[in-house]
Amino acid sequence: MSLDKKTRVNELAQHFGQGRDARYWGYFACFNEQRFYEAHDVLESLWLERRKCAEANFYKGLIQLAGAFVHMQKGRLRPAAALLERATFYLQQYPEETEGLSLPEVLALAAQWLNDLRDGAYAVNPWGWRSPPRLPWPRPDSHTDAT
Repeated sequence: MSLDKKTRVNELAQHFGQGRDARYWGYFACFNEQRFYEAHDVLESLWLERRKCAEANFYKGLIQLAGAFVHMQKGRLRPAAALLERATFYLQQYPEETEGLSLPEVLALAAQWLNDLRDGAYAVNPWGWRSPPRLPWPRPDSHTDAT
């Protein structure tokens, strides 16, 4: 990761805590503010350090979810759909609550947007008429992060 990117990621994540890595919280803050590219970068920083841990594909799924909405904002609907499918593939492998996050809610959000893209034959961007996506905040007390 370049020094500039690392500095930016640290600045985005520094305001969070609550027993988990600040980058994990930063992902949800950025995502829910429709700053999907930044959400991707913040969580990618954590994923790069934990690629070999049991939650690696969980983080990868969340990263791909944010990436899908980057594409959606730019009107690239087929790549958005592909990333929604990949995010779903990775996230559905984990328990319903992983890292304090309610995965059924996240998977329902991904399915809703993916169905809208398919229904519009990848020619109609649901971004134009649907409310922006929001993820549920993870529960801070369900897991104590070792970092």
